[in-house]
Amino acid sequence: MKYIYETATWCDMNLDESMFREPLSQFYQTKGRLHGKLDALGFDVQNDLILNSVSDEVVASSEIEGEMLDKHSVRSSVAKRLGIDTAGLTDLPSNHYTENVVELVLDATQQCFSKVDDERLFSWHHALFPTGYSGLRKIVVGAYRLGDMSIISGPVGKEKVHYIAPASERVPDEMKRLLHWIEEKQNIDLYVKAGLAHLWFESIHPFDDGNGRIGRALSDLLLARAENNSKRFYSMSSQFLKERKAYYYELESAQNLRTDVERWICWFLACLTRAVESSETQLDIAIQKATFFEKIKNIEMNKRQVLIMNKLIDGFDGKLTTGKWSKLCKCSHDTALRDIEHLIKNKILIRSAAGGRSTSYELM
Repeated sequence: MKYIYETATWCDMNLDESMFREPLSQFYQTKGRLHGKLDALGFDVQNDLILNSVSDEVVASSEIEGEMLDKHSVRSSVAKRLGIDTAGLTDLPSNHYTENVVELVLDATQQCFSKVDDERLFSWHHALFPTGYSGLRKIVVGAYRLGDMSIISGPVGKEKVHYIAPASERVPDEMKRLLHWIEEKQNIDLYVKAGLAHLWFESIHPFDDGNGRIGRALSDLLLARAENNSKRFYSMSSQFLKERKAYYYELESAQNLRTDVERWICWFLACLTRAVESSETQLDIAIQKATFFEKIKNIEMNKRQVLIMNKLIDGFDGKLTTGKWSKLCKCSHDTALRDIEHLIKNKILIRSAAGGRSTSYELM
């Protein structure tokens, strides 16, 4: 016996809940702190955080698989679909594939209470592979795989087998059990259920390709159900991407019986907590921006000045000089200097103590 699906208790989910009680408690505390801040803010700040979180989820889930999407196009597509005003950003073009991936992620979260069945998963799969090809390889699209599935890395001749999924003839029945379990009410915390569903789906690996992205979308759907809210204020895939090595290791360890399922759940909940903490950091920056621009709302600024102010609040890398201003804003040195002098006059920027060529500027 080597793989998790070969055990007699496969999918029985008889868990020792005491093992993940502490990480679950920490997650709820962190989530409560974030929602406490959100409740005190206006819709504009909340919408901005939702837009960032959903866009990050779309981009990160694809990037984990080595597929890079244009962040601005994704953000534009998400904003358009959610009806969020982004001051002209929605005019940016996006291709059909980007639109499909955005639609997949939004279907998982915005329609989280709709039933999850074969047909819905097949529609997600079609969205990922509209041409019927994965790269140059023709695959079965909109249906479960018909062949064997192995997760392998390394160059030809030196391949390393990380996991061998259940035989294809087992897939329909295994997916039937999983989908029934997802829709069935159990005496289990819904955040724990999201982590279990992700492990279960990835262990079946039911499709020829796209299992990672669909598995994360399925997890997102259950997280939205756990929140009892289609609004998403954090991105789990972004955190998976940051911790990609640990993400793959923990999944593989549970699948290969090197660790127990409880350890995977503990890691998943801790990762979820870090995702919420990251969102809280973004929210704190958004609050700083809102407070800052409210204080200076009567001071006229051009687009270049607004751009640099945002970068300074986000955390400017190094010191702000006239030269850096010129490069970032694609303007002349003299124009940059006039922009800076205007902000100094209005007590928004101050010069550093060092003068001459070392002169730099910072927020007052």
